[in-house]
Amino acid sequence: MEETPLELELPGFRFHPTEEELIEFYLKTTILGNDTCFEIIGLLNIYLYDPWILPELSKIGEREWYFFVPRNKKLSNGGRPNRTTKNGFWKATGSDRKIFSLADTNKHLGLKKTLVFYKGRAPGGSKTDWVMNEYRLPDSSPLSKEMVLCKIYRKATSIKVLEQRAAMEEAQPPPSVSSIHSPSLDMFKPKPIRISHVACDLKNVSTKSSLKLPIGAEKLAELRLPKTDMTASQDSQIRSPWLHDLIFTPSPYANVLNF
Repeated sequence: MEETPLELELPGFRFHPTEEELIEFYLKTTILGNDTCFEIIGLLNIYLYDPWILPELSKIGEREWYFFVPRNKKLSNGGRPNRTTKNGFWKATGSDRKIFSLADTNKHLGLKKTLVFYKGRAPGGSKTDWVMNEYRLPDSSPLSKEMVLCKIYRKATSIKVLEQRAAMEEAQPPPSVSSIHSPSLDMFKPKPIRISHVACDLKNVSTKSSLKLPIGAEKLAELRLPKTDMTASQDSQIRSPWLHDLIFTPSPYANVLNF
């Protein structure tokens, strides 16, 4: 069994027909129902899919994908084709352009409509870089107009637009170090000390007369701290540096507690 041309992998092979070839050979042949040995362009209702899915459904193409599309019209809107997809719509740009034969410039072959895909719903939506060229027979042709040929591709960003973006980025000054704030660095910042509160606390710690004992303290003799004339045996049992400093170091607190 011989392999079909589509099953052969030919190095360097590209499918890049001219607009005249698309209309005169492929579109007319399909509308007339003539069988051809090459079924390169498939029949698909592309409006059931978003444009980024169409490359997977095309029979051939690397940067341009071709489809025969039946014209689906809105009966309630004057017969205008319905070009709405699941997540957006195709919007026409400008007027249709007439396609003439290169050999005979007076021979009108068909019309070309350029459309751009928008995400969302009309009349709004956001413009994308997906473009479609729709080719159809002229109104004067006796053949059926219910079939069109569509070429789908993504519009490349021009060098001019890239240069403008680069110029805008260079015009913006870089952010200063002081303007960069990191919450994780706040924990290393020293907390400010309120001098007024410290001074107030030191002022309250004054002489013996500023401290008053509660009523009945004279009856609590058992709570008195040992005086400084402790014996060596008693001193040997005290191993707390804090208590040693409290007893043997002159302090207004020790004098008050040893009233």
